[in-house]
Amino acid sequence: MNLASLDLNLLVSLDALLTQRSVTRAAAQMGLSQPALSASLARLRRHFGDELLTRVGNDYRLTPLAVQLRELVRVALAGVERVFTAQPGFDPASSSREFSVLVSDYVVVVLGDTLAALLAEEAPRTRLRLTPHSPAVVDSAHQVLLTTDLLLLPHGFVSDLSHRDLYRDEWVCVVATDNPVAERGLTVEDLETLPWVATYHGQTASTPAARQMRQLGIEPRVQVVNEDFLTVPALVAGSDRIALLQRRLVDLLPLGSGVRALPPPFEAGPLVEAMWWHPVYDDDPEHRYLRDVVSRAAELAVSARAREGIDLTDTAPPGK
Repeated sequence: MNLASLDLNLLVSLDALLTQRSVTRAAAQMGLSQPALSASLARLRRHFGDELLTRVGNDYRLTPLAVQLRELVRVALAGVERVFTAQPGFDPASSSREFSVLVSDYVVVVLGDTLAALLAEEAPRTRLRLTPHSPAVVDSAHQVLLTTDLLLLPHGFVSDLSHRDLYRDEWVCVVATDNPVAERGLTVEDLETLPWVATYHGQTASTPAARQMRQLGIEPRVQVVNEDFLTVPALVAGSDRIALLQRRLVDLLPLGSGVRALPPPFEAGPLVEAMWWHPVYDDDPEHRYLRDVVSRAAELAVSARAREGIDLTDTAPPGK
């Protein structure tokens, strides 16, 4: 296809139409007249050989092709914006850029405030957007990271992406303080018989420690599935449930939380938290700055915890 023959402004019209599902609302969003946007829709329909929007009663619905195009258009527009806003250098003090980072609530607790503080000091006009990731996001990380700066996630979930290791943590089992196993310790049999609160549980969504259990033939009896780590203690306290949590998170729980941490009765292995990004941004000055800030925030947060007696300073060598 000869891109020179295409009007790339149609991408903006297509995005508005697919988002608003209405010519009137899309035209208002773009500041255009309705006839002007109707003409753009007609050109798009001729190009794709598809109606894109079909009327059903008083509403419009997206055709199957339009549904496929919706995310592709967002990725394409984000790429175009990055191309035309690129600069030979990056000055944090004058930048008004928004940095987007996909995180878990656990990572926000560990280094979120430190990262925000560094950016506020060095790049006060920038904005930090912390968005919770999910199994669906992780499964499509290669595509998602074309429009999102970073994904903060332990090793074991994604591969073939540029990354840098940030710090290490360890997995512990948490049980209610009044659970009999809290005094005698956990056994492998307990892991198989007690009901579990599982995080990121599914065919492809699972913590590395949970996958290690399965590799040892230990199949947990999952009673509750939860995609947040901070709410796990409340689901364990006062019950016979068990869960895997990060030591760093458990150590920050307030007294009287109703749970107790126990060492797993198997070799859980370390949790190596890392930041991941699409290789297309390896040499992007703005992106390099963000990676540097995140690395420094992790180092500062880890050092602070170490001074308080929580040792997470055993960091792995940085990746690419």
